[in-house]
Amino acid sequence: MSRFKITIQYDGTGFRGWQLQKSDRTVQGELESALKKMNKDELIRVHGAGRTDTGVHATGQVAHFDFSTEMDSCELKDALNGNTPRDIKIMTCVVVPEAFHARFSATKRYYNYRIRTDGFLLDRHYTWHTNELDMDLLTVAADYIVGDHDFTSFSRNNEELDHRRCIIYDSVWKGHDAVVNYEITGNRFLHHMVRYLVGTMVEVARGKFPLDRFKSLLDNPTESVHILKAPPKGLVLTQVDYDE
Repeated sequence: MSRFKITIQYDGTGFRGWQLQKSDRTVQGELESALKKMNKDELIRVHGAGRTDTGVHATGQVAHFDFSTEMDSCELKDALNGNTPRDIKIMTCVVVPEAFHARFSATKRYYNYRIRTDGFLLDRHYTWHTNELDMDLLTVAADYIVGDHDFTSFSRNNEELDHRRCIIYDSVWKGHDAVVNYEITGNRFLHHMVRYLVGTMVEVARGKFPLDRFKSLLDNPTESVHILKAPPKGLVLTQVDYDE
């Protein structure tokens, strides 16, 4: 029995997120269905690094699974791609030590959120279209996020968590003509956290949410705050790091 680590791209538009659901289509479900076909109809559980929400995309999701096979990693990657739908693609497949865990061994996760401020139409399924935004205000707000914070104010309530602290290493807005990208890197992320942060920063940049109120919510964690959550279509999990 070998443990395999795969890196995955997927278009999240047609999925009810990563995590397995009883009746809805998910990325984990499609991968497990493909492996089941390759394993004489026996279930193989797939463990992902991040449980992306409904409609969220990935270019660098990581997962692992245990599989007894005579195929090498390249053959296994090709076989998986032959048994998964076109909105999922396995980019890499390697054998890893048994102690490796896609979620718990991860040290950093990288997300990108894409916004467009003009009327261009063709990327509307992968980009949040907004009006013009104040980049100076976005930059100041993003700087506040860097560091060790309790992100209760910017996450969906989950009583199963021991704590809601995350360490954010990078938080930056990058503008290029009418396209604006927000890049954030952290040791972990809470449910809907990036979308709440982006949505609230956009409201700050629109002049609809005070900058000092945004900072106060970081400094003083508050349950059930009424803030804007950015739509999922602009969010991409781009990379997951490990101590190799």
